[in-house]
Amino acid sequence: MTSRRPAALLLIALACAGCARRQPPLAMYIPHTRVITITTVPLLVKEQQGVLPFLKQDFARGGVLDGKEVYAFVPNTITVVEGDTLQLTFVNPEDDEHAFVLHDLFVKLPGQAVTHVTYVARAAGIYDFSCGIPSHVPMMRGQLVVLRPEAVTPAGP
Repeated sequence: MTSRRPAALLLIALACAGCARRQPPLAMYIPHTRVITITTVPLLVKEQQGVLPFLKQDFARGGVLDGKEVYAFVPNTITVVEGDTLQLTFVNPEDDEHAFVLHDLFVKLPGQAVTHVTYVARAAGIYDFSCGIPSHVPMMRGQLVVLRPEAVTPAGP
């Protein structure tokens, strides 16, 4: 009886190994081209003083916004996967100039203009971006989140 036990265990092991081979391999992530539009948005700017009267005091010398206007990038968080190609469209509908600054990308954003840029997300990580105009920071900023391919579950058929 003891001689049959190792043979039975061997048959079970071989059967399990055969089952494992028949399972489909995990799908690999295929990088995508992602079309993303980022708009510069004026939140509190001097031109709004006629609409929001409290801004006169805020923009006055010594006011909480003295020398500063408040803008934002919308969206301010972008999530992609390592290897993805980003077709970025920047829309700056106002007359103030801006700049989009990422660790390895600098894009001038002229007033009342649309700017197109292609960018490849080469390495996983969280990367800060901001406006290149110092008085527009800290509000005009955001993050590019680049996920590792293995963190993404491919969509089913």
